[in-house]
Amino acid sequence: MRDGRRLLPLLLLTLLRGPCRGREPAPGAVTCGSVLKLLNTRHSVRLHSHEVKYGSGSGQQSVTGVEASDDANSYWRIRGKSDGSCQRGTPVKCGQAIRLTHVNTGKNLHTHHFPSPLSNNQEVSAFGDDGEGDDLDIWIVQCSGTHWEREDAVRFKHVGTEVFLSITGEQYGHPIRGQREVHGMPTANHHNYWKAMEGVFIKPSMDPAKHDEL
Repeated sequence: MRDGRRLLPLLLLTLLRGPCRGREPAPGAVTCGSVLKLLNTRHSVRLHSHEVKYGSGSGQQSVTGVEASDDANSYWRIRGKSDGSCQRGTPVKCGQAIRLTHVNTGKNLHTHHFPSPLSNNQEVSAFGDDGEGDDLDIWIVQCSGTHWEREDAVRFKHVGTEVFLSITGEQYGHPIRGQREVHGMPTANHHNYWKAMEGVFIKPSMDPAKHDEL
C-alpha cells in the first residue's frame, strides 16, 4: 500500500507555492483547488480511501469513514465537474457541481447502482485515474447560503443517481477493521451532513486573471 504520509508533504509544498494559499480553516468559504478532510457530523468520522478494493459489488477502490484525524489518506481535493469550471481559489457556491479527488490515489469520489456491502444502500467508491473518471463522479454541494462556508455542515447529492453521501455507522472487519461504511442514501437526513476540517485552503487571488484552472 502506498505510504500516504510520504506523499502528503510534497503535495502541500506544491499547493503552498505562490500567493494563493491559506493553511488554517479560519471562517470563510471553501474554495476550488483546496485540499481538505471532510467530517461526517453525525458519526464523527472523516471521509477516507485507500488502495483496498471492495470484495463484492463493483470491486473498485473502497471509500470508508475513519475516526483518526491525522490519517493522510483522508485528504480530498475540490475540483470542478470539468476542466476550467472551477478556478483555483474561487469560492464554491451552494448548488455547484464538483468532483472530490482522493489526493493519494488520484481517484474520484464515485457512486453507481451497486449495493453497499454492509447496509445494502448504494455503494460509494473511488474511481478513475489521475483525477479523470466519468460522469458518475459529479456531486452537488447542498448548503443554505451563497457559498459553502467552512464552519457549516453541508450535503453532497450525487448528480447521476440522486443519492446523498452518507454514513449510518456500520463497521468493517478485516482488513479495514473498525472503519465505517460510506454509502449513498436516497433521502436527506442527519446521516449525510459533512463539515470541512483540516486542510490547505486556497485563497482567492486579488487578480482574477492570475487564477489557475483546475
